[in-house]
Formats: sequence, C-alpha cells, structure tokens
Amino acid sequence: MLDHGRALLRSCCLVLPLLAAAALAAPVQADPPTTEAAARLLSVTPGEGRAQRVTVHSAAMRADMGLTVFPARDPDAPAPVLYLLNGSAGGIDGSSWTDHADLAGFFAGEQVTVVVPDGGEGSYFTDWRVDDPALGRQRWATFLTAELPALIDAEFDGTGADAVAGISMAAASVFQLAVAAPGRYRAVGSYSGCVRTSDPVGQAMVAAVVARWQGNPVNMWGPFTDPAWAANDAYLQAEKLRGATLYVSSGSGAPGRFDTVEELDGNPGKLADQITLGGALEAITARCTHQLQARLRQLDIPATFDFRPTGTHSWKYWEQDLHNSWPLFRAALNR
Repeated sequence: MLDHGRALLRSCCLVLPLLAAAALAAPVQADPPTTEAAARLLSVTPGEGRAQRVTVHSAAMRADMGLTVFPARDPDAPAPVLYLLNGSAGGIDGSSWTDHADLAGFFAGEQVTVVVPDGGEGSYFTDWRVDDPALGRQRWATFLTAELPALIDAEFDGTGADAVAGISMAAASVFQLAVAAPGRYRAVGSYSGCVRTSDPVGQAMVAAVVARWQGNPVNMWGPFTDPAWAANDAYLQAEKLRGATLYVSSGSGAPGRFDTVEELDGNPGKLADQITLGGALEAITARCTHQLQARLRQLDIPATFDFRPTGTHSWKYWEQDLHNSWPLFRAALNR
C-alpha cells in the first residue's frame, strides 16, 4: 500500500498539470450500451480455510470477474451480504482485505456473507464513460450494484440486505455507489478516504490516483468541466445517502499504536515509509473527512464519525475500523 502511496504522491507532483490540461480540453463520447447476454455465475471452488473462490461473468464489464467469498456462519440459512472494496491497487500485489484482515476469524460467528471483489485498480469502482487504453473497460458501478448482488444472493441465500465498505480510493467509491443506487446498501463504511471529488482538490486527487495506473480521468467522467464530475461527487449528492447507516473514519497522520517496527516484521524501512508517506496521505484524508462531517451535519443526515488522534494510511487501522463499524452494520442489516 505504501508503494502505491509513494507513486500517488509522485503523480500529484509530476503528471497532474498535464492531466488537467487534457481534461479541460478533450471531448469524449460515451460508449454505446452493451447487448451482451446477462451476467452469470461461472464457478465456485474451495479456497483457503472458510474462503471460497467465485468467478462470475459480467456483461457490463465484458469480462470474467473473480471474488473471494466467506460464507455466513450457517450457510444453509439466509444471510445479508457485506461487500468489502480494496484501495487504489485493486487488491493486487498483496493489497487486499484478504491479505491484511482476518476476515474468516472475525466473521466466523456472524450470520453474514462477506464478499471481496478482485481488481479495480485506479477505477474508483465507477462506470467509465469510454474504455481506457490502459485500464480497459470499467463498468464497476453496474457490476457491483446491478449484476453481482442477485448472483451472490442466489448462490449464498442472501436476504437482499447489503452493506459496503472500502478503504482509501474505495472510501470515496462506496459513497458514490450508494448515490448511484439509492437503497442498494443499508450501511456504508468509509475508511480513510476523500469523498469530495469534483472541487479542484478532489479532482487533483482523483487524477493522481487514476494516473498512477496510467489511466486517463477524462475517460472516466469527461473533462473536469463536465457535469458528470459533480453528479458522481457524493459530497454534493449527499442527500441521496439519507436513510443508510454511515460510518466514516480517519486517523490524523501522526504515528500511532500500529506504527511500530514490531508491527512491520522488524523492518525499519517499512516503518519509515508508513510514518512519512502513510502519515502524509492520512493527514489529507483527515481533512476530507472533517469536510464530509460538516456537510452531513448541514443536511442533518445522521452518521458515525471516528477521528482517531493518531494513525497512518495503513492496514492495521483499517482492520480496526472494520471491527469498530461492524456492530452498526450488523444492526442495519438485520433490522
């Protein structure tokens, strides 16, 4: 994650001016709608421990999509579903929830199915306007909100009640998905993200994340002046979040309980990166999170905010955030 953070900060400094110029000038037209057959389940195979590897075909993505699924405590009884989205690396190179959180152990006694999709690096898990030369076809919002839930519910006896949570890049995406599909999620968890994406600072962050994976943000929502940026900005569209249980967290960027050499396998180099790069990224997300809190208060939308006085942009804190938010999610999923 810190390697990706270093690249993100470098992208902000080196390539953003070029992207901004392109985004202000480049026209873009949407791809025609697909006529491919409906999404379908392809396979379910045993994984490690309680995990199962699932492959589904997405008509929207025109691709076979991989997932890791942890079935509910009683797989023969109906269960709600919690979707966990990875950060800007999309779960590759050891950057997934399945690599850094004890999902099998923590949820072993819970009547909930946990789903972790593979992929999505640099995509913001949204529907891109056109296919990108580097990132290809990105129709994540359609896949996650319209195609996947029915397939998961049919295979794992879902109740129709869903929650979604995400880290870093996906901490903005989870709110965008909730805005795009009102009522789809009963609960939303956002850990260490910047939800405001259409103001100049937000656009700079989005462009840097997309550029880290050689993508062009113009292909996502058009030029920076396009109304699609505001339409996909959950900060501006926050009224559509009303009624969902919301949990938002961020550290301050200052070193905390998990920023020690012992937590990082005795590697002082990793610790230095986590404190410097991870601290800088988390300080940015803390500012964003305070902005979102003010926005939701202005709209009188209830939400739980957890501002940790310390903590960097790193996995141990996100695992803790998941544990802290789960009681709220459980209540929302079973109400």
